[in-house]
Amino acid sequence: MSEDQALAAEWRELANRYAAASCALERELHDRHGIGMSEFEVVDRLAGAPETKLRMQELAEVVHLSQSALSRAVARLERDGLVCRALCEQDRRGVFVTLTDAGRERHAAARPTQRSVLAGILRPASSAVPG
Repeated sequence: MSEDQALAAEWRELANRYAAASCALERELHDRHGIGMSEFEVVDRLAGAPETKLRMQELAEVVHLSQSALSRAVARLERDGLVCRALCEQDRRGVFVTLTDAGRERHAAARPTQRSVLAGILRPASSAVPG
């Protein structure tokens, strides 16, 4: 196999792993916790942020969603009571997204599911149950 073919094969393997992980995450998080993969990523990032809040622009930089996809995800989370949005007092153009108590609870419940799915896809040998 040429270096060019090996590079393309490596890319395809990476894309396949991402597709498998995202499909499994979407299914498990939705079925078990009523939250999608993108919404979980927003909640997970907020849970790790100081004061569990970030500006929309900061979220956009870390969750790898388009601005419109992020806005839709935050709107769904807000509708479900998991986050709230507020204008920044210092800069009225900025919008903060804050994790609510319900959001912290949903994150705590869903985080083990997300990590388990990731372990199963990304580290299948280490996630096997000893016989």
